[in-house]
Amino acid sequence: MLFAVFLPVLLAIFIPYLSKWKENIHTGFFVLLAPLAIFIYFIFSIGNGFDPVWQKYQWIPSLNIGFDFYLDGLSLLFVLLISGIGTLVTLYSIYYLDKSERLDQFYVYLLLFMTAMFGVVLSDNVYVLYTFWELTSISSFLLIGYWNHREGSRYGAMKSMLITVFGGLSMLGGFILLHLVTGTTSIQEMIAQADVILQSDYFAAIFAFVLLGAFTKSAQFPFHIWLPDAMEAPTPVSAYLHSATMVKAGIFLVARFTPIFSGDEWFFVIVSGVGILTLCWASYMAVRQTDLKGILAFSTVSQLGMIMAMLGFGTKTAIYAAVFHILNHATFKGSLFMVAGIVDHESGTRDIRKLGGLATLMPISATLAFFGTFSMAGVPLPFLNGFYSKEKFFTAATELPETSIWLAELLQQAIPYLAVFGSIFTFVYSMYFVFGTFTGHKQLEKLPAKPHEAPIGMLLSPMILVLGVVVIGLFPNMVNSTFLAHTAEAIYGKPVETHIKFWHGWITPLFMSIAVVVFGAILAYTRKGWQGIYTFLPGKLSFNKAYDFIVDQLEKSSARITNRYMNGSLRRYMVLILTAILIGAFSTLWITDGFALDTSDIASVTIHEVVVAVAMAIAAISTIFTRNKIAAILILGVVGYGLSLLFVLYRAPDLALTQLVVETITVALFLLCFYHLPNLREQTELASQKFTNVAISVGFGVLMTTVAISAHSTKGFETISDYFLEKSYKLGGGDNVVNVILVDMRGLDTLFEIVVLGIAALGIYALIKLRNKKGAEK
Repeated sequence: MLFAVFLPVLLAIFIPYLSKWKENIHTGFFVLLAPLAIFIYFIFSIGNGFDPVWQKYQWIPSLNIGFDFYLDGLSLLFVLLISGIGTLVTLYSIYYLDKSERLDQFYVYLLLFMTAMFGVVLSDNVYVLYTFWELTSISSFLLIGYWNHREGSRYGAMKSMLITVFGGLSMLGGFILLHLVTGTTSIQEMIAQADVILQSDYFAAIFAFVLLGAFTKSAQFPFHIWLPDAMEAPTPVSAYLHSATMVKAGIFLVARFTPIFSGDEWFFVIVSGVGILTLCWASYMAVRQTDLKGILAFSTVSQLGMIMAMLGFGTKTAIYAAVFHILNHATFKGSLFMVAGIVDHESGTRDIRKLGGLATLMPISATLAFFGTFSMAGVPLPFLNGFYSKEKFFTAATELPETSIWLAELLQQAIPYLAVFGSIFTFVYSMYFVFGTFTGHKQLEKLPAKPHEAPIGMLLSPMILVLGVVVIGLFPNMVNSTFLAHTAEAIYGKPVETHIKFWHGWITPLFMSIAVVVFGAILAYTRKGWQGIYTFLPGKLSFNKAYDFIVDQLEKSSARITNRYMNGSLRRYMVLILTAILIGAFSTLWITDGFALDTSDIASVTIHEVVVAVAMAIAAISTIFTRNKIAAILILGVVGYGLSLLFVLYRAPDLALTQLVVETITVALFLLCFYHLPNLREQTELASQKFTNVAISVGFGVLMTTVAISAHSTKGFETISDYFLEKSYKLGGGDNVVNVILVDMRGLDTLFEIVVLGIAALGIYALIKLRNKKGAEK
């Protein structure tokens, strides 16, 4: 599994080189191989005898952090969605993105996102899961902002990252508390200690923090506002991230922790309450949109709310319906996003007010859209998979578990009606999407380009997804016991036996479906007559305005605070930095009782050391009063050379030699640099400034002395000097222990220090060349 997880990011390393051949072969053909290979690898895990698989790889064993991958029914469902839809999206992008685009960047971002999603759904270690979780936010930010020349793309990318990263940090807090309560970083071991977690004093905080991370990522109300703005991304990104993968990461998180959280009655109230509210609000708002991808964005939010609500129900039927709808939603919504991209690609617009009558010009696309939208609407036809999972949703809504919380009882009574309400508007926006685009009068004069059918390469991916809609609809039990039952069992904790069939008799869910179709058809037909309701609800109210206000105020407040201390005064910066260090360090020493004084193992002090130390002190103080810059540098050199003498006196010739070399080079560099600077001059300072300077200088000196004495006198850990003395010659072949440590045992540290210096030197050289060039132009 390790190779499967990191295969996309390994391929991403070579994309910049492979993209050089894009004029002859589209870069997407190389990228296609990674998700296809992963899909084929994992597809063989489907079967009646599926057992969870563990694979563990150490990373930071001292912190109990490792790449611990766990494959069960739940993670298998998501792995197949990520790789399968990823393969189709990559194929679609080959024909959607022109070779003139920055394909190398696009596919690097896409492969990075694939790795991040694989890591999220397969990781059993909470900290590794969080790492991949935030990587999905970063890679999503890059993909949404891919067309960064557009203001909308930049705004949508920043908005999505701010909201999802905020939730991710909250989730991290929950993971840390889980670790503290259970003493483990393994999710499966945490599930085994569910009773301990439920009885913990930290449970409320854990519950809130983890759910906040899930709600923000899966665009639940009121955090749903980032998803519509993310539609500024290229359509392949929308079809992949915002229908099948990233937005379902929050669903996955709730599903994974359901065995823990479902033991508390508030799990139903919060998760189902937020989910059903999201379903109703987003489906209602979808009808208001005029952009095809905007309609699909709000429809995605509503479908995610529906799945979230079913997970909150917590019953066997609801859990099975949730996983079934996760699969179905990926098929019909992925195909619809691709169809919307085809319409935009071939007509030049996604504005549904300018579209209409395209069925005769784009018959294949229209057919695909009809299958996708009718499945999304849950129309009772036996060859549409969406109807089956929607019926399961209605069944689960009428079979809610008993509860002792009055709010939960109230919610139980309202959920069946809210489910029908949300589904009615789902039917309305589905009909609005398909009929508003492909039927009615043609408005070719309003279109930037004359529409025509897309090439077969662009149609192939939505065709495969629609084929999935039909095949699952005709043979729903094909994926039942061999696949979905294992997924539901991983969430529910017990075997889930069910049989899917089209006709169940005249039962309540059927009447609910009939009500949805009847009232939905009426509202869809009369949409223009009642659409004025949106001027009252939501009217001028907007969560987007609230978000913009909060971000604007944060920016203004931070600017005001920053401008108060960032005034260009080097003295003020040093005062603030050193004051913070003094307060922090002394406070820590005081709280932890960290000061210690032990003189039992120090060397004896002779007159020679005293003379050198006094000379160094006099030289250091003299630098304050001298007004000649050359003299100040030379006097400062006395301090460095004095330190070399102390090393000699205390029998550390290697350190003395190193100090001599460094001090000589430093003094020489200072002399070269200060030659070009103006002479030092006395500055007029207020008495308060002088007092501050003296206080900070003395305080910092006392601090460093205190830290040095305490560090020497405190033996909190076993010394490692004996290890280096024993192993330096055997491992490094050198008698000089310090050199062996620097060159061999800490060779990478030394290498990177050299690299940093090299980069700094190149930067300085570039600045000098740039200054000389500007001077020549003037």
